[in-house]
Amino acid sequence: MTVFDTTLRDGEQTPGVSFRQDHKFAIARQLSECGVHAIEAGFPASSPAEFESVKAIAAMGLEANICGLARMLKPDVDACLDAGVDLVHVFIPTSEIQLQYTIKKSQAEVIEAVREVVGYVREHVDQCMFSPMDATRTDLPFLIEVSRAAAEAGATIVNVPDTVGVYIPTKMLALIGALVPEVPAPLDVHCHNDFGLAVANTVAAVEAGAAQVQVTVNGIGERAGNADLAQTVMILETILGVSTGIETKKLVETSRLVSRYSGIAIPPNQPVVGDNAFSHESGIHSHGVIANAATFEPGIMTPEMVGHRRRLTLGKHVGRHAVRQMLADVQLEPTDAELDRIVEKVKAVANRGKHVTDADLYEIAETVLGLQGVGRRIDLKDIAIMTGTHAIPTASVRAIVDGAERIAACTGNGPVDAALRAIGKIVPLPVTLKEYGIEAISGGSDAIAHVTIAVEDERGRVFDASSSGDDVVLASAEAMVNAINLLSRAERS
Repeated sequence: MTVFDTTLRDGEQTPGVSFRQDHKFAIARQLSECGVHAIEAGFPASSPAEFESVKAIAAMGLEANICGLARMLKPDVDACLDAGVDLVHVFIPTSEIQLQYTIKKSQAEVIEAVREVVGYVREHVDQCMFSPMDATRTDLPFLIEVSRAAAEAGATIVNVPDTVGVYIPTKMLALIGALVPEVPAPLDVHCHNDFGLAVANTVAAVEAGAAQVQVTVNGIGERAGNADLAQTVMILETILGVSTGIETKKLVETSRLVSRYSGIAIPPNQPVVGDNAFSHESGIHSHGVIANAATFEPGIMTPEMVGHRRRLTLGKHVGRHAVRQMLADVQLEPTDAELDRIVEKVKAVANRGKHVTDADLYEIAETVLGLQGVGRRIDLKDIAIMTGTHAIPTASVRAIVDGAERIAACTGNGPVDAALRAIGKIVPLPVTLKEYGIEAISGGSDAIAHVTIAVEDERGRVFDASSSGDDVVLASAEAMVNAINLLSRAERS
């Protein structure tokens, strides 16, 4: 089973997404390192900039095959060849509605064009993919005929696109099952997610005999997007037992990279890679996973397999076992009575509609245990910001770190970014800012802002903290310091 990624082509067709050149290089490199077999780098004939981008990616020397998209036109194919791709992907509409309204050609004309252009591709390059666009709305006899014609002309793989996402898994199973014995070339499948069935349809195609799947990172793409890389791969690997060759431990970092460059946030409940994928709040669930993770997780897929971390979270459903475990991680060991009081206070905070952070838990615990202020390595004393229309935002911070005064200054994209970068210079251990969130908790120009920050250490542990105030920069800085103090305490545990 091979994996064909089209994040840089179909994924970039997501409304509002346009990857910078250096971002495209980074994504292509990450996909290749992840083990993707082919990367569709773009549509070279669409513009000079796109041509140069595909050409540059093809010259990177990646392990993955680099693919260029082309219409069933020789000039399009020439653009792909001039870009130096390993694989040319040619397509032509085949459904009756597309023939009538898009290209205004007869079925016979399509067959003729396919034979000519696919043959032309194979005269110049070893690999050619053929796609009968809108295959799932194409009459089956014609779909078989055009696919067979492409294979006979030299197509090394035939892609079956569910272009408008209208299929269901049972239909996909039947369609691929009908095509496999009729088409003398391996079959690929490209599913869109208009009804939320892209991954399910892709898996069904594999069950029916498809040899390759087309995916995008985070499922981005036209309209509702495409089959998601992480979900598709993990279903194939763990449920079906199909080897994909993907380095699954890189799935989370790949997802976060594309999220950052596309500007599309990963929903917390995104399967496999979302923050909640291996998080547990319910007391029953938390108790179960502490004893045996397979009680309330798939078991066949662990967080470590995809580069994730299991996490117990706080809320009004939290249980005693989860709170005890979280406190034990930082060497806080309350009695049963103290634990009951801590859990009661955590639930009281959550019932007011507030997100309960790790910092809130430890502050509550330290109050109950009479340990306020113990374990703080950083004490923020002062912060100054310089910004303006023509000035580069600059922040300077002064803090007591492990009993000694430290001062640092840094520039940033804005005052908050500058402040957080400056704090990063004085922290006593390496940390990564994982999340930053802000919300107004009162109205007007003097609104009180509530800032939540999560930081991650080198071991993958994540701690979050928050702070509120009418000064967003100061609230952000205080939240950052609170989170780092929590992480620092855990580091010494």
